Amino acid sequence: MAFDIVSLLLRMPHVPPSFFTRFILHQFLPLPVPGTDYTKKTVIVTGGNGGIGLEAVRHFAKLGARVIIACRNTESGQNARNDIERANYPGRVEVWPLDLCSFDSVKAFCAKANMVLDRLDVLLLNAGVMVKDVQANAEGGGYETTILTNVISTFLVAFLLMPLLKQTAETQAEKTVVTVVASEAHFLTSFKERFEPNIFESFRNGEFIQYERYNTSKLLDVLLARELANRLDASSPSGNSKVIVNSVNPGLCRSGLFKEIPFFISLFVGFLSLVFARSAEQGSRTLLAAAAGGRETHGKYMDAAKVVQPSSFVLSDEGKRAQKRVWEELVDILEGVEKGVTGNI
Repeated sequence: MAFDIVSLLLRMPHVPPSFFTRFILHQFLPLPVPGTDYTKKTVIVTGGNGGIGLEAVRHFAKLGARVIIACRNTESGQNARNDIERANYPGRVEVWPLDLCSFDSVKAFCAKANMVLDRLDVLLLNAGVMVKDVQANAEGGGYETTILTNVISTFLVAFLLMPLLKQTAETQAEKTVVTVVASEAHFLTSFKERFEPNIFESFRNGEFIQYERYNTSKLLDVLLARELANRLDASSPSGNSKVIVNSVNPGLCRSGLFKEIPFFISLFVGFLSLVFARSAEQGSRTLLAAAAGGRETHGKYMDAAKVVQPSSFVLSDEGKRAQKRVWEELVDILEGVEKGVTGNI
């Protein structure tokens, strides 16, 4: 555990000093209260049964949406739904099972959505984990839990629901939005896996350091959201996709994300949270701002409810090459899960 802290601190000098300045400033920036009208609109929030996801669901329901909480723990989801319903908001909340560690569960969830829903206006890909050790998932192709949950299955949901998002944009003559919840942690990864012959395969058996794996997963989210936006534009007759894709940093929030971190690191995180952390409700405002984003947010990274620059690596030539490579590897994986799914893009 002590080694984890030391190695984390040793890596910090490689992060531009501006990162720390921006982190501190952005944590205290006022965040707009969501006000977009979602009456008659449908929203899916993965991991909407707790933390910032639950607060996002609450906002969407308050704004009139039909909101689907997609979560593995449906009992927790029902408790969340019951709590929101007591507020008598104009929207309504449903709970559908979704286990991102199981490809079959992801496919079943998306098949139901494509069959039952007549529209999908916002897909908020919020679910994410930071697990303490390697956990291979047989139902998820044997991939490790962090990468499987935060990246592979997250984008499988987006690929499988893309036809419904496109159809809604066409029939309703207005944009639809896919928001990927990323993190400023993407600044803090060395991403050594990019030097391996196959990036995703290296996650199966390579070195596992908890915070490094989480940070890398969030870097992949930023890269893949950017590439998904590019691909949607390329496949659109007008060159401008009506499906908006963006990624968002909710900032440091008081939530259950850090429940599995080692004790000594938890002391450090606890101190940061005490001084700098937003409430879950405040963090959820950043998600709503991204979900309400227009063309100006397409392919962009958002922080504190504004479009900002991602890490210098993302914008570098090396980052752009990594983005293409990660996309191509992901496409191969998803085609193996559901043949033809990448044709949805």
